[in-house]
Amino acid sequence: MTREIKVQGTVADGYEAVRDEFTAVLAAEDPHYAGQLAAYVKGRKVVDLWAGPDTDGSTLYGVYSSTKGAAHLVVALLVQDGTLDLDREVAHYWPEFAAGGKGAVTLRELLAHRAGVVGADTGFSPEELADDRTIAARLAGQRPRWRPGTAFGYHALAIGALTGEVVFRATGRTLQELYEERVRAPHGLDFFLGLPEEHEGRFRSVLPMDPTPEQQVLLATTETGPQSLTAVAFNRHGTEPTDLEALPNSRPVRAKGPASVGGVASARGLAGMYAAAVTGIEGRESLLTPETVAEFGQVQSVGYDLVSRAHKVFAVGFQATSDALFPFLGAGSIGHSGAGGSQAFADPSSGLAYGYARRRFAFPGGSAPENERLARVVHEAALATG
Repeated sequence: MTREIKVQGTVADGYEAVRDEFTAVLAAEDPHYAGQLAAYVKGRKVVDLWAGPDTDGSTLYGVYSSTKGAAHLVVALLVQDGTLDLDREVAHYWPEFAAGGKGAVTLRELLAHRAGVVGADTGFSPEELADDRTIAARLAGQRPRWRPGTAFGYHALAIGALTGEVVFRATGRTLQELYEERVRAPHGLDFFLGLPEEHEGRFRSVLPMDPTPEQQVLLATTETGPQSLTAVAFNRHGTEPTDLEALPNSRPVRAKGPASVGGVASARGLAGMYAAAVTGIEGRESLLTPETVAEFGQVQSVGYDLVSRAHKVFAVGFQATSDALFPFLGAGSIGHSGAGGSQAFADPSSGLAYGYARRRFAFPGGSAPENERLARVVHEAALATG
């Protein structure tokens, strides 16, 4: 029996196929699916859709590593200002980081996941994972897991704290404070690095993955050992292993907004942030110049990721979205997916900014599979409408 799906929201003229594709995607989803899709093209909102119980366009979800896009937008702004230099050593800003053989690591290498500081030897407590400055202090003296610069591996729970400490040492302000002042508040974005109490009623807790029996077998066969790089990077090796699925459901994590994984957003907020950064919104000047977007979109790490144990492509702080996920996008596209299934990016060549968020943790983790279909149809419409 076909289950009727009610998609709500609006699309601009020429984007009707996006609503149709979203409806088709939802027909194959769990009956309790809840999620959102939004897009801007050249600063104009063209897609604003949602579906599912207890959901509307302003509902907020945990977006996991899509948070890294917001964090590294702040870094891009500071590089653009001249406050930070990508090719200066991290230790120039943060002397303690030089310990353990890390003195030559540059900010560019750190942002490209090449520093080898993926986690603490003894793991982090839940309280520590909510606090970026605590994470940074723990990792400052850590010996790298590989010789920096010779390989790369996803610094899943650490990268935002490490780059955030560089930001703090250079400016005296936390990355979260600068994001709020320079990005979120001026544009009224529903994308928070630190969710204020008054917005808690809009947040919906993450629902756990619901794999099929076949998917459960696949998950079991890909599980890594408790002391592997993957386990260390995702904090599964300590006395209090992290339950990644439940991480955004912690109020301390939402309140402090750790810059690797603690963001809370709607699809509107995800797409709006990238639109504000790359094209500007509704005639406003973009936050980043084309030169800065090109610098941060340049591929830095490509090949076998020692943590993910798969082929990955990273730009400067962002995923190189056209190379890593969606080859139909223009070269130099920047974005970041989130473990629960969220996705957000900007394609400078088409002027597209895309955001997707969902409530239930998607199999197998990372950008939900439906993003390929949805992003493709949005991109085709953007090209067709000019």
